[in-house]
Amino acid sequence: MIYDFIIDNYQYGEPIFLNELPGKSKDYLRQEMKKLVDDGKLERLYNGVYFLPYVTILGTKGKMSVDRYIEKKYLVKDGNTSGYVTGLQLANQYGFTTQNPAYYEVCSNEASTKQRKQVIDGNTIVVYKPVASITDENKFALQFLDLMSMIDKYSEISGLELADKLKKYVNLVGLDFSVVKKYLPFYPDRVYRNIYEGGLMGELV
Repeated sequence: MIYDFIIDNYQYGEPIFLNELPGKSKDYLRQEMKKLVDDGKLERLYNGVYFLPYVTILGTKGKMSVDRYIEKKYLVKDGNTSGYVTGLQLANQYGFTTQNPAYYEVCSNEASTKQRKQVIDGNTIVVYKPVASITDENKFALQFLDLMSMIDKYSEISGLELADKLKKYVNLVGLDFSVVKKYLPFYPDRVYRNIYEGGLMGELV
């Protein structure tokens, strides 16, 4: 029974995509999922995406994890890297700003257009098409170049403090500058300037 499979393989609040589930056919799965929703055993976020309902410790109705949705939909596909976080969230994640993003931004192979917005349970997700297909090998290089294209816009630090923070970031993610150089021509000229002002130009020589 499909419900037994879901209980064994999914956590409460984790997004369940229809195309992940075993079944005779998509039509059969949709019928089974509809029955589970009607019986209150599943919640439907929208067509093709479901989650196990639960009650929080405060006694309120639990929601689906948007972070898990983004990870499964845009960042990891069949166990392989297919995207990365970008924008203000990226700058905040690595300590370049204390500003909290009003929406999620990701760059993903799943994007079919240059940029599109999706609203999930009241949360806005902006999905960008990458300059090249994202892989395990180039993820951090492309993410770094994204960061350097906007560091002057989002960073709350500058000068030596910024240079020190950037070097720590580079070491933390194990950035390979030979891969960075490969994709640098796809980015605007300000990226060169920001890399130079960030004290990292020597890494590209």
